[in-house]
This record gives sequence, C-alpha cells and structure tokens, in this order.
Amino acid sequence: MQILLLDEVASTQEWLKNAYKTKKVTPPFAVFTKKQTQGIGSRGNSWIGKEGNLFLSFIVERRSLPADLPLESASIYFAWLLKEVLAKQGSRCWIKWPNDFYIEEKKIGGMITSVVDSALVCGVGINLVAAPEEFGVLDIVMTPEEIVQRFMENVKKSISWKQVFRNYSVEFYKNRSFFAHIKNAKKVSMRSAVLNDDGSITINGERIYSLR
Repeated sequence: MQILLLDEVASTQEWLKNAYKTKKVTPPFAVFTKKQTQGIGSRGNSWIGKEGNLFLSFIVERRSLPADLPLESASIYFAWLLKEVLAKQGSRCWIKWPNDFYIEEKKIGGMITSVVDSALVCGVGINLVAAPEEFGVLDIVMTPEEIVQRFMENVKKSISWKQVFRNYSVEFYKNRSFFAHIKNAKKVSMRSAVLNDDGSITINGERIYSLR
C-alpha cells in the first residue's frame, strides 16, 4: 500500500475521495497529514485537531475485504485493527460502539467509513498530543508515522471478521454506561444493549446498525 504524507490539507477524506474519483490514486492507498483544517467527524460534525495528532484516510477495494465482513460494520472492524496496534504498545484504549476510541471515560478519536463506487474510504482521527477540554489524548507516546505504518501492515493481513468480532465482543461490556446515537441522532442508553454477531446491536427489541 502506498502511503503519502501531506504537510497540510483541509480533509484527508475529501482529498482522497477526489483523488480516487479523478484517477490520481488507485486502491490500496493511504494519506495522512501533519495538519488538518476541515476534518470530518461522525454525524457531520467537524474533527479539527492540532499538529501532532493523527489525521489519516485510506482506501481499499471492497473485493479485497474479508469475505465474512458485514459492510455496515467496517468501522468496527478497522477501529479494532488500529486498537490492536495501540494495545501492543501498552495503550488501554477501547472501542465504544461502533467507531469511537476511548481512554476510560473520554473520547480520543474516531473512525468513519463510506462507500465510493467499488471502494471503501476510511478516515480516522486520534488525539495524540492535544485535545479540547472534554476530550482525552492517547495514553502512550507514538508518532503518527509509527501508527500509520503499523496500522496499514495490520490492514494488509485481511484478518477475518469472525476473529475481530470475537475479540471486540469481550470488551463490549464497557459500553454499558454510555449512550448510542441512532436514527435522527437520537440518544439511547446502551445499558441493555445486546451485541449481534454482524456488529449491530439490539436495544428494546430494535436492531440498530452503525450509521457510519
């Protein structure tokens, strides 16, 4: 996978989508930047961080994904692959359903995915060195370059969804004291949520899939 580092960009996701649509890049391809000014977060929110944090987007062909991966759970899948990279270096981060990186009670980043033609574009931002007051930062010291290189190596392994889900489900209980955003950004308690084997959750009899 080719990896490109940019000094500054408005959004790595938008840069990558445009480059793909104009055939300037072909999957698999990753781009990260030292500074991002108009990053895209969950539910249309912005994700703008300070220099030194991680701002990464990558694109893969859908046909290269594990055969058993439910597309609607791609955010969970890739978030867990990155979580593994961080955990091997001693981080205590965990994944709040379906795509947020947390250290204890504070969000430190997130992963979002979108389908573009026959490809999947994934964007991730993690606070490595600085964050707004209500957010946290990663609990270990790693450079963006180190994380990107090790994460992309993990992505190349094409680990099965079954294996990722088995590991992810062990930590799902950590969601119990949080809320999830569902239809129309409605917030519902995760206290009684049941995790299904396709990555969706069931709350009060309603099956809910990741919206991102």
